[in-house]
Amino acid sequence: MPATLSITPQVLHDRLASLARELSTRDDALALLALGSVGAETGRLDAWSDLDFFVLVRDGAKACYIGNLDWLAAAHPLVWHFQNTADGHKALMADGVFCEFAVFEMHELRRIPYAPGRFIWRRNEVDEALACAQQSLPARHSAGWLVGEALSNLIIGLQRHARGEKLAAMRMIQVYALDRVLEFLELRQSGSSDAYAARDPFNVDRRIELRSAPAALDLPNWAGGYKRSVPAALGLLAVLEAHTGVPAEVAGHIRMLASMA
Repeated sequence: MPATLSITPQVLHDRLASLARELSTRDDALALLALGSVGAETGRLDAWSDLDFFVLVRDGAKACYIGNLDWLAAAHPLVWHFQNTADGHKALMADGVFCEFAVFEMHELRRIPYAPGRFIWRRNEVDEALACAQQSLPARHSAGWLVGEALSNLIIGLQRHARGEKLAAMRMIQVYALDRVLEFLELRQSGSSDAYAARDPFNVDRRIELRSAPAALDLPNWAGGYKRSVPAALGLLAVLEAHTGVPAEVAGHIRMLASMA
């Protein structure tokens, strides 16, 4: 591994081009679809981006591409990889480029939801429209559901904290409740036109500091760590009370649990 990283957007573009050239020499490979910041969102590509992509292959070839990564190593040597799903791997290249990828046969791609990408290479038989998923992205939750879940998470989290399950409490409050509050606040604000602040349809926490400056100011309190679950819970409750009608009985119960914890 290099002593320091020297990854640039151009290195990532070139790496995809090298991978496309390798795949194009294989009869059973059909396309390379780049996703995320190397896909349709290149406006936020930077030195800290990884390579997210799908490889499309002919029927019956998937197992070979997942079982043997020589096609990926041909683009650049690998120092580590592991199969994290039935469809793909995570891999680290020798120069520090990190890859997350999946391999699909054409009939499988039609049932996979994914954010719009861009084809780096494709055979003519692959429809260019497949750069966008045929399955809908996850639907946004309603404000009522988000508030209800957040309040429930705060109650359960504080109960676990009082029991001594501090790690479980931290995750319930500072991960699950926080995610629901961030999604709720997102419903109340207009989207950002900044490419670097693009919303990840699968993870509300991605780029939240860029997408919501007001929320970013409170994150040190809402996500203060293992020993800060009680003030985090009270802070999240306060922001919900400021923006919606939290039942007094529920707010009082949460504050009672916080005082006991």
